[in-house]
Amino acid sequence: MKLGFIGLGAMGRPMALHLMKHGHDMGVYARRAASAAPLVAAGATCYDTPAALAARCDVVFTMVTNSHDVEQIVLGADGIAKGAKAGSVLVDMETISPTVARQVAAALEKKGVEMLDAPVSGGPAGAEGATLAIMAGGKPEVFERIKPLFACIGKTIVRVGDSGAGQITKACNQLLLLVTAQGVAEALALAKRCGVDPAVVREVLLGGIASSRVLDVFGKRMVERNFANGIDTRLYHKDLAIALGLVHEHGAAAPAASVTMQHINAAIGRGEGTSDLSILIEVLEGMSIADHGGRRKREE
Repeated sequence: MKLGFIGLGAMGRPMALHLMKHGHDMGVYARRAASAAPLVAAGATCYDTPAALAARCDVVFTMVTNSHDVEQIVLGADGIAKGAKAGSVLVDMETISPTVARQVAAALEKKGVEMLDAPVSGGPAGAEGATLAIMAGGKPEVFERIKPLFACIGKTIVRVGDSGAGQITKACNQLLLLVTAQGVAEALALAKRCGVDPAVVREVLLGGIASSRVLDVFGKRMVERNFANGIDTRLYHKDLAIALGLVHEHGAAAPAASVTMQHINAAIGRGEGTSDLSILIEVLEGMSIADHGGRRKREE
């Protein structure tokens, strides 16, 4: 198939390369030539605009940052909608607002272009290993058409509902991930506060019912004080804001998510927006120290 890919960062680049390895003809668009260079070196063709790219593609994938980026790349001047031919498909794979996903899908449908919102979970490691979990929203027949392409980049591939459902599922995923990371940070910070080695505590917890992938990955980074790996905290802030927006829109309750958002805000306020999410443990430790000192002064 003739494919296009826009968003060639830590996630998009390996995803596009995996699609190429399965024999698909790849075109790319990037604002910076350096981002497209590894794909061009592997045989992809670079285009000057999203519209020019879309004009030659059966399917265009996007893996950009946020809702505004998607709106501009798809519906803006020289956007995908300007060049996409009837019957082609846009597969939007980053995490954005479900409302925006539906609006973009509706605008494309007027031009005879189909769309799947298909965000992923698994991070850069999942993109590199082609083991991503893909949660897709859109028409069943369009999903079945694209499913063989999803198989090139992911292992868990599920259509979760109509347009927007993929983004709702991803919001739920991020809510759960972030609240769990908050719990891991609190548990390991408490262990340290009580004089017990957090590394040993994590090792034991991984063998019991409290075990989780979050404890494994993020807990390890917390113990090692490795805050440089993974996805920027500022991007998790964006994702949790989407989840909390759904909470407010539908009158749901998510108190743990609200508390977690406060601590992510605190991390960003400390200048840690580009640090790994595991920085949450330092935010908590800073709060504990301040509170302990205040108590001690009151006792005196």
